Amino acid sequence: MTSAESTLSQPASTTAPNVVRLPLGLLGFEQIKEYALLADPAEKPFAWLRVTNDKSLAFVVIDPFVVMPEYKPNIPPADAEFLGIKEASDALLLGIVTIHKDHHATMNLKGPVVINRHSHIGKQVIIANAAEYSVEHLLPIAEAVA
Repeated sequence: MTSAESTLSQPASTTAPNVVRLPLGLLGFEQIKEYALLADPAEKPFAWLRVTNDKSLAFVVIDPFVVMPEYKPNIPPADAEFLGIKEASDALLLGIVTIHKDHHATMNLKGPVVINRHSHIGKQVIIANAAEYSVEHLLPIAEAVA
């Protein structure tokens, strides 16, 4: 698979979380392997990737295609094989959001979390065309909240 074009079309509800297994963890959180993907319609387009055994630890995530429709991440073949992704429609991509002290927010487009929609196995992937994107892509907060 060379390009992914998936979206967060069916977010999890807060009452029945989708459990996602990240065998390699997230960068900087390699020891944490199991997360729940939670979405509240009132917080759309944002969702939460929350650690299942520590409810106090969660990451804000967003479908990168909502913010940047022209996003064309090139998923390396080894990562697609590791995740069992054969087609773009098999993949759910999430950008991890960082909320900075001055209240602006950015999203990591170089290292999205890629999840197999069928097996719920995921991995934070450094895309092959990472040089084209930023780890701090500015989010239009006012537009997203409005």
